[in-house]
Amino acid sequence: MSTLFRLSNFLVLPFWALMMLLPRWRWTTRIIRSPFVSAAPATLYAALVLPRLGEIWSAVLRPTLSGIVALLGSPAGATIAWVHFLAFDLFVGRWIYLDSQDRRISAWLMAPVLFLTLMLGPAGFLFYLVVRSVGAVSPVSAKAPLQSAK
Repeated sequence: MSTLFRLSNFLVLPFWALMMLLPRWRWTTRIIRSPFVSAAPATLYAALVLPRLGEIWSAVLRPTLSGIVALLGSPAGATIAWVHFLAFDLFVGRWIYLDSQDRRISAWLMAPVLFLTLMLGPAGFLFYLVVRSVGAVSPVSAKAPLQSAK
């Protein structure tokens, strides 16, 4: 399980590197636009969860703190949780990247936002929502000037 835990990171790191280090490269946009970017970690997650579905389902159906501690308190549980984080953080990071591209937000500003999302998922997402609302050019105004009413 330890090896699987370590190797799971390699399923997502190339995509994060593209978004943070080569955000304007045409291949980055082509690759990240694919809806299958999060498919590899999601597939690994499914492969880890399916053999333990009964145990996991009962723990999440009626969650208790002690039940979740028991579920996550093993190498298998921690690995499953980690792969879950990897898959969903990448999914959110992909959305942030694409949305920031549409809004023409500076790549220099987005690199730290994406890094924060990689490291602390929801905190990076929240930070992006603040960045997006404070100084972003909206997709509509970026594409066409406002028409005055006559």
